[in-house]
Amino acid sequence: MRKLTTMIATAALLASTALVSAADTKVGILMDITGPIANFIPPIQNAANLAVKQVNAQGGLLDGSAIAVYGDTTGTSQGAVDAAQKLVNIENVPFVMGALMSGTTIAAAEAVFIPAGVVQLSPTATSPAMTDLKDNDLVYRIVPSDNYQGEILAKMVLAEGIKKVAVTFVNNDYGVGIGNTFIDAYKAAGGEVVAQAKHEEKKDSYRSELASLTKGGAEALVVVAYAGDSGGKIVKQAAEGGLFSRFIGTDGLRDDLLIKNVGAEILKTSFFSSPTSPGDNPAQGILHKAFNAEYGGGADKAFVDQTYDATFLTMLAIEKVGSADRSKMAIALRDVATAPGIKVGPGEWKKAKALLSEGKDIDYDGAGGAYEFDANGDVSGFIGKFVVDGDSYKQTEIVE
Repeated sequence: MRKLTTMIATAALLASTALVSAADTKVGILMDITGPIANFIPPIQNAANLAVKQVNAQGGLLDGSAIAVYGDTTGTSQGAVDAAQKLVNIENVPFVMGALMSGTTIAAAEAVFIPAGVVQLSPTATSPAMTDLKDNDLVYRIVPSDNYQGEILAKMVLAEGIKKVAVTFVNNDYGVGIGNTFIDAYKAAGGEVVAQAKHEEKKDSYRSELASLTKGGAEALVVVAYAGDSGGKIVKQAAEGGLFSRFIGTDGLRDDLLIKNVGAEILKTSFFSSPTSPGDNPAQGILHKAFNAEYGGGADKAFVDQTYDATFLTMLAIEKVGSADRSKMAIALRDVATAPGIKVGPGEWKKAKALLSEGKDIDYDGAGGAYEFDANGDVSGFIGKFVVDGDSYKQTEIVE
């Protein structure tokens, strides 16, 4: 898997060096291609590439083609800053889709995008810390804050009849945000947190943390971390030691890598929350049909819908502005995403481009739903409940 993701990263970064004509427009795409969520990347990158391909097949961006220029955060704050600086100062992109992890999104925003006046739209970053960023209306996301996910997960746990849990969360923007929100909501609703531990990333062993978490007779262990790093190791070591038999996680654990490394049988009573799409959304079916036709499957993987939508919205905003003028992108993004306006959906670039050229308002409703940004660049949304189904995950519930 590490070799595959390295190859993907290399291919993506090489794409940024392709010849660009004077009429073409570079679209910045900042992804955590290597690092703790590398296993998520192939279908997510396919989603971004599909959006760009559809745009270029239906008239292109502005007066030329859209050119996807990738930056790899390496899953670290410093890597995010370095990649963001290249996108802004060397590639001169007018708008950036990404990053994916909360920590890398915030690091890139504070150090690079906000000072440079570049709009950033994340398809996946969920940390509550993003809501209160002093961002000059430049930082947006199209998934609900972990303040929502933590509360909904608490309700899901109690609905399963689980009254006592132990909780561990990774010490970063993502883990601390959702971990604390879950704990507060679970306690307020009558649940008991018998033990809790904040843990660090990139350790080989978490057995000392697990030893403290077993005290108190918890019925399940709630893990808020990434399957490709501490989260996967904690679940595996807890299962191997017979310390816990039931695990509950958030979107960072909803990774096929967890099933591969731990085993479906061990996870048969576990469940996971993750931002998702509305269940009766025809736009999702349209995207999934196009995605699977293009790539042979994978449309059901985590955050495919949101990454496609964010990439499409990025290009709609640029088209709305009519140039690469960074100073106008935030207003344009709100205009193309927010009602009122003529509805456009996934794959309808030709329609959207024609409407914008006529000076008409459009309202993009995507595979992940409608995106009505509030004053902080946040949206409401949907949280799904997922269980292990063979070598992947099956959604069993959707909560708005």
